[in-house]
Amino acid sequence: MGDASTDDRPGVYLAGPSGFTEPGRQWHVEVLRPAVEAAGFRPLDPWESGMTIFVPVLSLPEGPERDAALPEANRRAGEANCELIREAAAVLAVLDGTDVDSGTAAEIGYAGALGVPVVGLRTDIRLSGDNPATTVNLQVQYFLAELCADVNTAVDALRRIVTLTRTETS
Repeated sequence: MGDASTDDRPGVYLAGPSGFTEPGRQWHVEVLRPAVEAAGFRPLDPWESGMTIFVPVLSLPEGPERDAALPEANRRAGEANCELIREAAAVLAVLDGTDVDSGTAAEIGYAGALGVPVVGLRTDIRLSGDNPATTVNLQVQYFLAELCADVNTAVDALRRIVTLTRTETS
């Protein structure tokens, strides 16, 4: 992966909860990021910046110093994610789980407000919608449809990002 300042590939923000578990981090690093790169995009990875923000704070022993440092780390992480979404040509939102991760839902909404195309990626075979006509939460599904995106398989989602990004930059 090249230096972000010299990498002219369109950036794709990777929204999703994969960094919260070891298997999720492994899938994120070994499957998701390489797939985004293979599709010709530069991954904009909030887990990468989040680690540099939170590791020093979470390394502190539990107590007043750590408690005092966490609010600033939270603010910096949120700000860094906002900046990455603003920089993104598109957002790839991982929608796996019994319900869409609340942070991912917020990132979908923020990207939509900025006019950034969002593609929903669901690899989880379980339906988690409000009724049999929805794959995920009906509001999330509705807003993804409004953003010219869809809930897709991994390959279809990456193709959709390619199509949306090429349309936007043409």
